Amino acid sequence: MKKKDFDLPTDLLQLISSELAYEYRVIPVENKNGNVVFVTDTYDVESLKNELRIILGRDLEIEKELTVNIDNYLQTNYRKRERNISLALQYSDDFLLNIIHEAKEIGSSDIHFESFEKQKRVRFRIDGKLIEKYVVTISEYPKIINRLKIMAGMDISEKRLPQDGRINLATEQEDFDIRVSSLPTLQGEKLVLRILSKNNVDIQLSKLGFSELELSAYQKAVKKPNGIILISGPTGSGKTTTLYATLKELNKEDTNILTIEDPVEYTLEGVNQVQLKEDIGLDFASTLRTFLRQDPDIIMVGEIRDVATANMAIRAALTGHLVLSTIHTNSAWGTVSRLIDMGVPSFLIASTLNVSVAQRLVRKLCNSCKKEEPVTNYTELQNVLNKHFIAVGCEKCYHTGYKGRKAIYEIIPASKEVVSAIKKEELEIDTYLTKSKIKTLKDNALSLVKEGITSVDEVYSILIS
Repeated sequence: MKKKDFDLPTDLLQLISSELAYEYRVIPVENKNGNVVFVTDTYDVESLKNELRIILGRDLEIEKELTVNIDNYLQTNYRKRERNISLALQYSDDFLLNIIHEAKEIGSSDIHFESFEKQKRVRFRIDGKLIEKYVVTISEYPKIINRLKIMAGMDISEKRLPQDGRINLATEQEDFDIRVSSLPTLQGEKLVLRILSKNNVDIQLSKLGFSELELSAYQKAVKKPNGIILISGPTGSGKTTTLYATLKELNKEDTNILTIEDPVEYTLEGVNQVQLKEDIGLDFASTLRTFLRQDPDIIMVGEIRDVATANMAIRAALTGHLVLSTIHTNSAWGTVSRLIDMGVPSFLIASTLNVSVAQRLVRKLCNSCKKEEPVTNYTELQNVLNKHFIAVGCEKCYHTGYKGRKAIYEIIPASKEVVSAIKKEELEIDTYLTKSKIKTLKDNALSLVKEGITSVDEVYSILIS
């Protein structure tokens, strides 16, 4: 049998947890007659049946299966959790809390509760990709949504407009927050839960993915007493994590740090953090104006979205403050073009910009199953690559072929040449980057492919840009 023959549909997978599946080596399958049975390679079937009857609270039919097939079923369908939660929680009626804790423990960043005409489903985002984990009955879905909205402090009677809320969950092991966003769709409300860990001990610049040269250039820029630090990239590229790691390094007893964020994702002791509330006029630009009367040393603006915010950030930098922010552009130099397009005078950008950073998050190949191959499918890359590693998939990576992610950066410090180019609005500086040995996103992506850390498929859009 091929690996794909062992794929199980979500409605069968959720009949038993991964912990039970591995502990008892039991798998729910559909037999030739279309009935659901459980298969196992355990010797004592009757004892197994009795134990599972007590745990699951139901009778079930169990059949014998070959050990090699049970192994394939387990490896293909069930991801082991980092640690087991209590049996009381796993097998109680509290399906919702179990979903949240499972997502947290297997490293999911987001949980999607989605409503369609014929089914309701739950998907986890793991290493940047969505994976379907559960299907929910049409009758149970509204109960789950209402429970989540109550936990998040949202209005359960309001189903026509989007809402935002927040949940705090504390366990013996950790304390974490969940950002909740609701969206009315044609077939009912969709909720997305973003898991936000309060444990920011590991958020350090040295652990994010900078090379030694990049880290040195970046730290030199952020240690200046004033100016602007701009970090660009698409949604989900790790910009906020880089900002928090920077603030953590700058956070000293003699420094007043103020942030305006949408939303506040991590809490940093000693940093004054403000949550954006545009519905009552608490937006980036107006809050920045207030910040300047709060005797700040460092200001972090969650995102520069418009010319008003950009101009206020420039003003703050010109009056002796260090300003950190993010912006949506495709490259570090594209940030300059974006600000000019917004209407910010180029001479002001040139006099305030300390460093421009672009970044992406790249999935890392699973070291347990990656496979080396010659480059045959990518003719346009054969002049720079002879061989590469491809994703295969195994038990350790949930059969995705990838495990974990790594940030790659493009860092352009404000040198004399860069300042001169900004003033002249010269939008092509490739020659300067090459001469200065500044690695672009494309250079760093290619290095990861050559080192076997990631695949061509994962960074293809960067390599051909």
